[in-house]
Amino acid sequence: MMKILFITAGAAGMYCGSCIRDNALAAELISRGYDVTLVPVYTPTRTDEPNVSCRRVLFGGISIYLQQHAALFRKTPRFLDRLWDSPRVIQAFAGGSVSSDPRLLGDLTISMLRGEQGVLRKEFEKLLDWLRDEPLPHIINLPNSLLIALAAPLRRALQRPVCCTLQGEELFIQGLPDPYREQAIDLIRQQVRHVDRFIAVGEYCARFMSGFLEIPRGKIAVVPLGINMAGYERRQTATAGDGEFRVGYFARVAPEKGLRVLADAYVRFRRRSGPARMRLDAAGYMAPGHQTYMDDVRRTLDQAGLAGEFSYRGELDREGKLAFLRSLDVLSVPAICDEPKGMFLLEAMASGVPVVQPRRGGFIEIIEKTGGGLLVEPDEPDSLAEGLYTLWQDRGTAGILGQRAFQGVRAHYTVAHSAARLLDVYDEVLRSYEVAGSFKN
Repeated sequence: MMKILFITAGAAGMYCGSCIRDNALAAELISRGYDVTLVPVYTPTRTDEPNVSCRRVLFGGISIYLQQHAALFRKTPRFLDRLWDSPRVIQAFAGGSVSSDPRLLGDLTISMLRGEQGVLRKEFEKLLDWLRDEPLPHIINLPNSLLIALAAPLRRALQRPVCCTLQGEELFIQGLPDPYREQAIDLIRQQVRHVDRFIAVGEYCARFMSGFLEIPRGKIAVVPLGINMAGYERRQTATAGDGEFRVGYFARVAPEKGLRVLADAYVRFRRRSGPARMRLDAAGYMAPGHQTYMDDVRRTLDQAGLAGEFSYRGELDREGKLAFLRSLDVLSVPAICDEPKGMFLLEAMASGVPVVQPRRGGFIEIIEKTGGGLLVEPDEPDSLAEGLYTLWQDRGTAGILGQRAFQGVRAHYTVAHSAARLLDVYDEVLRSYEVAGSFKN
């Protein structure tokens, strides 16, 4: 049976779509009898499903921060490193001092991409030492191109093929300040040759990353997103005039995800809908640094006399998430950038909730494939308001879209579908590697 070394990137204590995707895939493969080692880097992962990652954390966030900023820690003995590489210690710091903001992580990003030639050389040595005591995998999967510097040493040490997932890291790269942005792009492009196959989470992602990182298109396979369907149930469809009409937002509260755009659109929508009972409910992780952004959202609604119709539910666990989604009539996360994933769309659709999204990025592919929502003009609150109004006014259309969403996710975007496609890619890579005679004896 195939043994897979699956590396995933922790996200400093918050629920993270990439962590949830990687964990769900690993769990599905394990359930099928595959031998999967899911090992996190930076911080332990946090998921709203049973976590199948191992306790060890590679490239611990505290360790790499110390080595980046103080040369002394680049030479400390391993027994000292184990103190701050402990998952418990990392987790204790993850909620406060560990940041995922690209504006603050330029130098550390470049050090990671310089790999064995950079100031984090000791961490690469620790990785290879750990692998010497582990069973030899058949294939290795990196979580994103920001960790591409792992490809060459892993390939050299294990003589096994390396795959690299592409799942939205371009948003982080584009958020890096100059000169780090161009340096990061150049360093990644230089190391593309060390990866046997890139795995994009959608067709848009594959097209964009091919140009952005100069990856030959034939070297990128598409493995669509998939979610674990356990617990998702069809919401009860309301009829016109029956109860409140609930507009929902479920994603990180951050400017790039567009909650302010949704608030602006909701104000315009309410000007047309008259005295009907309505609510705008938001949920999702919010970093302390984005409290001012949330205050701006609340101010927008307050000035329109709609503050009483808005609630922010905070970060939700799985049970809370499922209940929240079932309470909605429509979901919208009007991102102001070309979002390549959109796990929140799949989660809402799996509950039979139609969506209204800007025509951009991976949203187009998901909505056109499932038929579970409306596409509107990007960055246009008036267009978004029109989409919301359409679903409120025409409950028949909303019901049809909700049914298509419910069925479409199950037809195209389950974790079972995703795992089957991933295994096809792995089999193809392994066959090519074997034909080339690259396997270690």
